[in-house]
Amino acid sequence: MRFLVKAALGAAIASGLVTTAMAGTLDETKARGHVRCGVSQGLPGFSNTDDKGNWTGLDVDLCRAIAAAIFGDPSKVKFTPLSAKERFTALQSGEVDVLSRNTTWTMTRDTALGLNFAGVNYYDGQGFMVPKKLGVKSALELSGAAVCTNTGTTTELNVADFFRANNMEYKVVAFEKADEVVAAYDAGRCDVYTTDRSGLAAQRLKLSKPDDHIVLPEIISKEPLGPVVRQGDDQWFNLVKWTHFAMVNAEELGVTSKNAAELKANSKDPAIRRLLGVEGDFGSKIGVGKDWAYNIITMVGNYGEVYERNVGPNTPLKLERGVNALWSKGGIQYAPPIR
Repeated sequence: MRFLVKAALGAAIASGLVTTAMAGTLDETKARGHVRCGVSQGLPGFSNTDDKGNWTGLDVDLCRAIAAAIFGDPSKVKFTPLSAKERFTALQSGEVDVLSRNTTWTMTRDTALGLNFAGVNYYDGQGFMVPKKLGVKSALELSGAAVCTNTGTTTELNVADFFRANNMEYKVVAFEKADEVVAAYDAGRCDVYTTDRSGLAAQRLKLSKPDDHIVLPEIISKEPLGPVVRQGDDQWFNLVKWTHFAMVNAEELGVTSKNAAELKANSKDPAIRRLLGVEGDFGSKIGVGKDWAYNIITMVGNYGEVYERNVGPNTPLKLERGVNALWSKGGIQYAPPIR
């Protein structure tokens, strides 16, 4: 897959498609009037459309936050649904400006594809889902199983490592589109569905009888998921990165979409005043206005608000914060200070 992607990038460069990073992605985005965001083809809680075609999810809200920072309007985003196989080519070729699509940060992706990861907006790990009727309690009981997954993903590599390390046989049943994987598993074409555990929680909702399936306890990998941009454009890289950091810092400082206006007018806390644009001019450092973070928070929310709205315990996914809690609350979400 890596060689196919690199070949596609080479062809794109030769044909003159890869010009956005050199020309300045932020300037082109401002001139165009909207952010072009690559998302999944449908993963509830992360990037998914409702029956009216409206996009929602944790990854979607990050793109809306970027638009809020640039335009003061979170609606100025065009979403492009991408399969796992085509996502990197779409970013490399300039079809999208940012990829916010439950994508795992790995060394190869960060060094060999001409891409930069701009942070981690969800710390995850790969797991396994099986029908309850199989009576399986552990992934170590899966020798000989047929395993459904997506092609062109780290998931395929991780499952190969897991079965090899535990001297177990398996058969992979891979599809390009996530809904094809779900349909195959639901139809009994495989015994096991494997992907990130957040993805299992999301895709389980699509099964004909969700309660007939369980997620096994093992977590077999580290899957830091986050936004990706092209290398060669530090201004755009910084903007995407600090959009995420602003949301995390806002939660840590207790700044929410509901109280940001009051805090902007009355807070004496220097960190809050810098975040909300009252003191300093931090927006100009990333090519936007002084109210960039204030707009993100009031129009989209802080990281905690976005998490709770899309994937938290009160949503169908019912995902506890866990390691995605702030560092000050037992998790590992942490952002550098704005100063």
